[in-house]
Amino acid sequence: MITRQRLAAGVCALLAALTAGIAFPAGAVADGEPDGQAAPKVELVLDVSGSMRTRDIDGGSRMAAAKQAFNEVLDATPKEVQLGIRTLGANYRGDDRLTGCKDTEQLYPVGPLDRTEAKTAVATLAPTGWTPIGPALQKAAGDLQGGDGTRRIVLISDGEDTCQPLDPCEVAREIAAKGIGLTIDTLGLVPDAKTRDQLSCIADATGGTYTSVRHKEELTDRVGQLVDRAADPVVTPVATEGATDCARAPELKSGLYTDREEFGRQRWYRVAVDPGQELRASVSVADDRAVNPDYGVLLRAVTVHGREIVRGEAAGTGRTDVISTGLRYPRPESDDDNAPAETVCLQVTNSFSAAPGVKTTPGLPLELTVDVVDGPDKASDVAAFGLGRGWWLLGVLVVVGFLAGLVWGWLSRWRVAVWRTN
Repeated sequence: MITRQRLAAGVCALLAALTAGIAFPAGAVADGEPDGQAAPKVELVLDVSGSMRTRDIDGGSRMAAAKQAFNEVLDATPKEVQLGIRTLGANYRGDDRLTGCKDTEQLYPVGPLDRTEAKTAVATLAPTGWTPIGPALQKAAGDLQGGDGTRRIVLISDGEDTCQPLDPCEVAREIAAKGIGLTIDTLGLVPDAKTRDQLSCIADATGGTYTSVRHKEELTDRVGQLVDRAADPVVTPVATEGATDCARAPELKSGLYTDREEFGRQRWYRVAVDPGQELRASVSVADDRAVNPDYGVLLRAVTVHGREIVRGEAAGTGRTDVISTGLRYPRPESDDDNAPAETVCLQVTNSFSAAPGVKTTPGLPLELTVDVVDGPDKASDVAAFGLGRGWWLLGVLVVVGFLAGLVWGWLSRWRVAVWRTN
């Protein structure tokens, strides 16, 4: 009995050690993580058009609900957040469309918050005119220029933009194409289908969120969450511009990058990898407008001479609006201490196609993550153990299973022999 228990314990210990090696790999820390964050900036953009007089939010007007939300959010705004307020449709009462579509002004400048002054400015607002969402977003993006901290626009509206053909979705895409790391979150007050579609499109174009609101508490809670989120430490993507071939491609270090890629085209980037280092790269491409189903994205690592090293690819069928893939390339150690770094060319190709009548410019938003770390040298590392290469893990599991089967068979025969003897 003691022998059987010891053998069983040994098998369990072996399996536990192998499992620990898989489940708890040694983590690698990427270079270039930011040590501190600049002051985050948020601008609240409020629709003050005539439709905000409608009394359908908990028995009160939409404007009253917005004012209450603003007052409570201003009281709770973190001190490190620089906050501003911009209005649209707050001043012009006439019927001249050209004038009405210019009706946007900064009610409170982006900067350190004086709660009393900001509340006083909000208290004077009354529902008035048109709904120039596109022009207001353009101005708000300008209000948030400068600095390296996070930048966020929170748009609160109850209707569609009335100043077409300046499509607010196109404005949002142009803002995103500048690569300034600005996010637009939208909230629709008792929205109809057209308003919901437009506000969702604006948010999707910049990686923001859309929320439908029908109660005062929902509005207050959601605006507060978005303002608080701006204060959370994040890694701001760096805008870059890939080339049409590797020779002219920008050289990237470890970090997070954004770019724009035209439909069905490719972008090239370069990364230097020293002997003993491992390149880990991933890419995500988002369809921020209507596209045809059946699309894909391909990420290849090739040498400067065009030989493919490794690739990652993914395909979609129209059910998701973001498609991602990645790859890993461990460069072997070198006996030469002065061995130069190897230039690895990263090629990103997409097979998206625009739906009929949809603009193809600017290109689709692309996010590229590059991580160059020391190569694995311990069994606790997933790549060293073989999970990244497949066959090592399979071989170890086969051997362990075979040995466990032998031990179990021997124990069974021994037990039967003892039983017969007794």
